Amino acid sequence: MARRWSFAVAMICCGVWFTGDASAADSVLRSAPSAFGAIPTDFGKAALPLPVPSSLAQPIGGYANGCIRGAQTLPPEGPGYQAVNLSRNRNHGHPDAIAFVQDLARRAQAERLGRLAIGDLSKRYGGRMESGHASHQIGLDVDVWFDLDQPPLARDARERTDFPTMVNRQTQRVLPERFGPRQARLLQLAATSPKVARVFVNPAIKLALCQSEQGDRSWLNAVRPWGGHDSHFHVRMNCPAGSLACIPQAPIPPGDGCGQELLSWFEPPKEPPGPRPPKAIPEPPAACLAVLAGN
Repeated sequence: MARRWSFAVAMICCGVWFTGDASAADSVLRSAPSAFGAIPTDFGKAALPLPVPSSLAQPIGGYANGCIRGAQTLPPEGPGYQAVNLSRNRNHGHPDAIAFVQDLARRAQAERLGRLAIGDLSKRYGGRMESGHASHQIGLDVDVWFDLDQPPLARDARERTDFPTMVNRQTQRVLPERFGPRQARLLQLAATSPKVARVFVNPAIKLALCQSEQGDRSWLNAVRPWGGHDSHFHVRMNCPAGSLACIPQAPIPPGDGCGQELLSWFEPPKEPPGPRPPKAIPEPPAACLAVLAGN
């Protein structure tokens, strides 16, 4: 077993993953050698000695439990966008995610939708964040704020989270003076981007889209209702081709997603509100140890 683990680490450190079947990669991801001792969780502070070419960028594990080797950094600003909260050091991601942000911003600019405010992607080497997210761990998640009326701001002026909500939380419906055709079109552009798997929005926003879309409704399938997400939307990219260590989500059911699944979000809670015991934090994939160790 020790010899097999050493081989797996060596392959990852060279920027190469298995060319065999996914089950072989999966077995390595789930083997945690005790020789490494405690499992580290502060992925963002780990340091690799050399950058990895973008062609070798590898997301490892699942969206809510993993890391990334060879992430790129989103420039703090570019055509049609500006990144916010740069002090968090969460503006890193797989090249597919970086390209998505830049393309979405250019398309939004071309249609005069407004300037995008880009929120969290991932930490430099992915992994669990100290606050705010369970996912965003493998460089394939991107937050985009709905407020499209931000002027160009100095970087220190972008250290903020007080973006306006699009939803009346009492009525559980969108605020029409805030969520309008520009926001809906931006979501359509994001959801129809070729490498996007899902776009998470507040259930009230999904309901508004279901009620207003009169043309091609196929893009609504990728727009998924989720709690929160009333001032920003969360884009999740597909596992890149050839990334056998990346664990995808189950496929989305067919249809526009405007039926009972959506309506269930507006039903009274089945359990009385109250504190819940904290969820156990899973150990990261064993392959992430090599990333953290900088081998």
